[in-house]
Amino acid sequence: MMRPAYFLEENRLNISLLDSAKERIPCVPVLINVISQRVRQLNSGFRPYVKPKSVNEETVDIALREIAEGKLVAEIEFTAMDAS
Repeated sequence: MMRPAYFLEENRLNISLLDSAKERIPCVPVLINVISQRVRQLNSGFRPYVKPKSVNEETVDIALREIAEGKLVAEIEFTAMDAS
């Protein structure tokens, strides 16, 4: 039986990093958006805010560590709705 890529050992999401990032950004939809945006940036050549642990470290792990270490934050602006 063929398993999806996320079941493979080398493609597993680092749960401890995810938990640490969720402490910084507890809203899961916002966290997902921040991670996906940062992964796109890293894949397009942006420099990481943290030193990669290895040459082969996944960009998603780098993004999670950036969030967990407080190097990357999410700012949300709320505007008052017009009552008219």
